[in-house]
Amino acid sequence: MGMRSRLLAAAVLVLATAGCSTAPAPAPTEPPPAAPPTAAAPTGMPPVTDPHNVYAAAGANMLSDAVRGAKPLVYVPETKSGDVQVIDPTTFQTVGTYHLGGELQHVVPSWDMRTLYATDDTTNKIVPFDPTTGTPGAPIPVVDPYNMYATPDGTSAISVAEARRKLVFYDPHTWQEQGELPTPDCAGIDHADYTPDGRTAVFTCEFAGRVAVVDLEHRTLLRMIDLPTRNTMMGPQDIKLAPDGSVFYIADSDQNGVWVLDGAATHVVREIPTGGGAHGLYLSRDATRLYVTNRHEGSVSVLDAYTGDPVAKWWIPGGGSPDMGNVTADGTQLWLSGRYDRAVYVLSTADGSLIRKIDVGDGPHGLCVWPQPGRYSLGHTGITR
Repeated sequence: MGMRSRLLAAAVLVLATAGCSTAPAPAPTEPPPAAPPTAAAPTGMPPVTDPHNVYAAAGANMLSDAVRGAKPLVYVPETKSGDVQVIDPTTFQTVGTYHLGGELQHVVPSWDMRTLYATDDTTNKIVPFDPTTGTPGAPIPVVDPYNMYATPDGTSAISVAEARRKLVFYDPHTWQEQGELPTPDCAGIDHADYTPDGRTAVFTCEFAGRVAVVDLEHRTLLRMIDLPTRNTMMGPQDIKLAPDGSVFYIADSDQNGVWVLDGAATHVVREIPTGGGAHGLYLSRDATRLYVTNRHEGSVSVLDAYTGDPVAKWWIPGGGSPDMGNVTADGTQLWLSGRYDRAVYVLSTADGSLIRKIDVGDGPHGLCVWPQPGRYSLGHTGITR
C-alpha cells in the first residue's frame, strides 16, 4: 500500500510486520466444493475453452497475435523513486529507467494486451507503455488508480480507487469516465478476480478484513463478506480464482496464509497457512501450481492450484521481501519484486532456486513480465485467460 492511501484510510493504521512462520502448511482437511453452474458469459467475452481450467488459453508460449510484436521485457514500477525500471529478461540488465513521478504502484496490461499502463495513485494518472518499444507515452488523467482491471468483455477499464473506496469505470480507448461504484465498507479496496462466467468480481478490502462482491453487468455491490479473522492493518491482499472455478484463494498478510472462498463468493470454506506476510498469488503456466509470496519471511509457498494442498516452500537466500510479479511466457521463471529490499528476484519454477537477484530503485511493487500468453487480460500485473 502507498503511504498516502494508508493515512487516508485511517489515521491509526500503521505498517505492521507479520510474524514469520517456518513450518510447512498443513494439508486442508476438506476438499473444495464443486464449481457453481456457469451462467452465460457477457457479450464480447471470449468463451471458456476448458471448464476444468479457465486459464487453458494462457498455457506456455501460447502467445496471441496481439503480443507477438512485443519485446520480452520486465517492467518494475517503484513507489518511492517514481521510476519505472525496464529489464531485459535474457541479460538481466536494465535497458531503460523512466522517471514518471508520483507513487507508481502497478504496471497493468490492457484488456486487448496491446498497451501497458503504469498506475500512479498520488497524482491521479496512468502512463501508457508501448510493448513493442518498451517506452512510455503521455500521461492520462484517471481517478486514484492504485490498481487497475478490465471487465472480461473488454468494454471497461476499472480504476481501483483505494483511498476513495470506490471503483471508477472508464472507456478503455478514450478514457472518458463511464461511471463509478462506491464501496464505502471496503476500506483499502485493492485486488480482484472474476468468476468463470465473467459476471461477478470479488475485490479484497485490505483495511476492513473482508471482500466486496460486485455484479459487473449492473455495476452494483451484491454483498460484503467478512473473513473469519478480520485483519484490518495489512489484511486481505491478492486474490486468485482456482482453475476450475471452484474457489477463490485470498492471501492475507496479517493472517500469514490464504483464505479459501467458495466459487459462488458467498462464504469462506477454510484457511491455508503459508508463511509470514502472505501477499501475491500467481499460477504456473499449466495452472496446476499456485505460488504464494510470503513477503515478511522471504519465501514462496507452492500449493496445488485445485486442492490447495501444500507442495513445496522456496526460500530466498539471504532473505527478502517477495511481493508481486508473474511467471515468464514459457513458465520456467517466476519474477518477483522485493518490495522492501530494492531488488527483483528471478526464481526457477522447477525447484525455486534463485537464478538472479537484480538491484533496482526504491519501493519496487507491481512488476509486470511481458509478453504473456492468453487471449485477453483482466489487468493487475497480467492476469490472462
